[in-house]
Amino acid sequence: MTEVSPGELKKAVESQHGGKASLAQTVPVSDTFEGQPAFKGTVAVFDLTGHPRATRAYAWSRELPDGKVRTYAVLNIPPVDSPVAAVKAAIVAEQRERS
Repeated sequence: MTEVSPGELKKAVESQHGGKASLAQTVPVSDTFEGQPAFKGTVAVFDLTGHPRATRAYAWSRELPDGKVRTYAVLNIPPVDSPVAAVKAAIVAEQRERS
């Protein structure tokens, strides 16, 4: 699997959501959706300044079936309050897009 560098994830957070991001930590996350493995990887946790509603953001990447890499950047705004919750929110949003 191709993982994006923390610097690229920082750029994704800042370009998608604004503010200034600084890496706080990385967290291993694995999750399932409807009983199937949905994600296994590392989520970067960023402290965020200059955003009107969030002081933290989560970012990660994953390789798609076609070989392209998709980068995700999710703000820590309820109900998202952890790296796992950010991954779950992204999975649910993707499922809604497909429906």
